[in-house]
Amino acid sequence: MTDPAHPRLGRNVFALSAVSFFTDVSSEMIYPLLPIFLTTVLGANASFIGAIEGAAETTAALLKLASGWWSDRARKRKPLVVLGYGIASLMRPLVAIAQSASQVLLIRVADRVGKGIRGAPRDALIAESVDPSIRGRAFGFQRSADHAGGVVGPLIAFTVLTWHFAELRTVFWLAAIPGALSVLVLVLFVREIPRPGEVASPGAPDLTQPLGARFWRVLFVIFLFTLGNSTDAFLLLRANQLGVPIALAPILWAALNLVKSASNTPGGALSDRIGRRPTLIAGWLLYAAVYLGFARAGTAWQAWALFAAYGVFFGLTEGSERALIADLVAPERRGTAFGWYNLAIGLGALPASILFGYVWDHAGAPVAFTMGASLAGLAAVGMMIVAPRRLQER
Repeated sequence: MTDPAHPRLGRNVFALSAVSFFTDVSSEMIYPLLPIFLTTVLGANASFIGAIEGAAETTAALLKLASGWWSDRARKRKPLVVLGYGIASLMRPLVAIAQSASQVLLIRVADRVGKGIRGAPRDALIAESVDPSIRGRAFGFQRSADHAGGVVGPLIAFTVLTWHFAELRTVFWLAAIPGALSVLVLVLFVREIPRPGEVASPGAPDLTQPLGARFWRVLFVIFLFTLGNSTDAFLLLRANQLGVPIALAPILWAALNLVKSASNTPGGALSDRIGRRPTLIAGWLLYAAVYLGFARAGTAWQAWALFAAYGVFFGLTEGSERALIADLVAPERRGTAFGWYNLAIGLGALPASILFGYVWDHAGAPVAFTMGASLAGLAAVGMMIVAPRRLQER
């Protein structure tokens, strides 16, 4: 029997974390190699890479809003989660047959369609599967498992590329295996959480009420931060500029995800203890410092150190941000709230990545990274103003 004084994460959190682990093994076998594949094999430039990643994430964000609302209306989260993971696992390895950067764009967008369908219902399901007092830890644990996959995936890619001298396209095909495992775990072990009123009422959706003014103010500040948070593909390109060899890109990416994985659960639990606002502000200020570091770095070892510090930023923010969204709204509107949250991030991702790539191409990497740091610092000040100190847990 579960001790109410010491609530546990439970079956759903562990199962969904395993799903995230296998999915990220699959994704991160491809992602750290994709910028290099696009530039050296397919001839794309930095601006086009920004457009690919921005369009992919914006597509995902738009679908998260729709799927989150629908999971509230239908009062069923799992079917949408299964559908989303299934689409992504099917589409992702098709990068192996791409012959142009435009084809990669289409495949990435299709992959992100799956992410868009699953994201908000999955986050709502996690929030409903645990006691509110450990919500930050639950989201942190899920993100930790996700990033652990980000350690294993690049290491598999590195092994295949260096020990067996396989081509990039072979790595992309192998990514289908952990993707299939993620869907299997999801179908077999994740269960729906019963909620009051199993039949949704008819009528047009109301996507603005009763989320409340406090929710919208916080969401605006998160959107502001996102405008300075361009795709991490640019960090890999910057590391290569600083002298990190292409062959070590998967190892650098694995090191980043190792730090993410190690810091996510403590970071989420920290937000349970001291509050979401101070944890988020600390994370965003660390992000600003890291981007300033990338602007001024001149050697390869500095790139490695900055990637490690960047991983701590994720630990401080990923779990606490999602827990804050869950705290701000009533349970029956949680899917919609996560949909809006992910929409804000996605709408910011496209202009952020395109603008960053444009500034990189025309003014240089240091200017682009300084711009990102400035927006993060501004968002930290905004969060200090709009976020509540403490919330009544529900």
